[in-house]
Amino acid sequence: MVTRTDSPTVTVWSDIGCPWATLALHTLRAAARRRSQPLLIDHRAFPLELFNREPTPKFIVDPEIMAIAARLPELGWRMWDGPAHAYPVTTLPGLEAIQAAKDPEIGGLRGSDELDEALRRAFYADSKCISVHAVILDIAEQCEHVDAKALAGALARGSGRAEVYEQWRTAEGPQIQGSPHLFAEGGYAAHNPGATFTWTGSPYEGGLPRLDDYSAAWADELLDTIHAEG
Repeated sequence: MVTRTDSPTVTVWSDIGCPWATLALHTLRAAARRRSQPLLIDHRAFPLELFNREPTPKFIVDPEIMAIAARLPELGWRMWDGPAHAYPVTTLPGLEAIQAAKDPEIGGLRGSDELDEALRRAFYADSKCISVHAVILDIAEQCEHVDAKALAGALARGSGRAEVYEQWRTAEGPQIQGSPHLFAEGGYAAHNPGATFTWTGSPYEGGLPRLDDYSAAWADELLDTIHAEG
């Protein structure tokens, strides 16, 4: 599951609409930047709405965002403050754009990861409707290593869609446990690393998430491992 490149690569299965995945990606990127270590992230889609046959409910995402952001205010997340009608009902267009951006003529893994990070920031910090094609392309325009015009053409041809559905089928297997699940050289595999949390009950019956602990040490350990392997 690891794409071989000249730089150490971590494969991450996730959904943009999953706060836990967004937390893990932030932690990993922040550690790599702090250490000035090269890192590529190969994004694979774990499309929650296809698994669950419904949009990821706002009443689940909101309390997860609140629990994480209250403990880690440096993330800069905030509760959705856009119009109710503009709340993203799907993340599939964004997931497809991230896959399409992997094309070396559009951005490669570097551009794809840049777009993933920008889409997550747009949702979690800026309350933008990342379900909308035009919004995705506006965000892509701000990504240094993404050719937004080429991405627009690729999306118009349906690029990224087949990859998302293929990855969904792979993620239905037992090896991928959820969003996020990270894989790297040396046999590294971790589902939702660093987070210790529980739900007080079913979110459909008023239960709330309780983040008991979060340790970012896993990111340094992973970077140590993959750079040693390299």
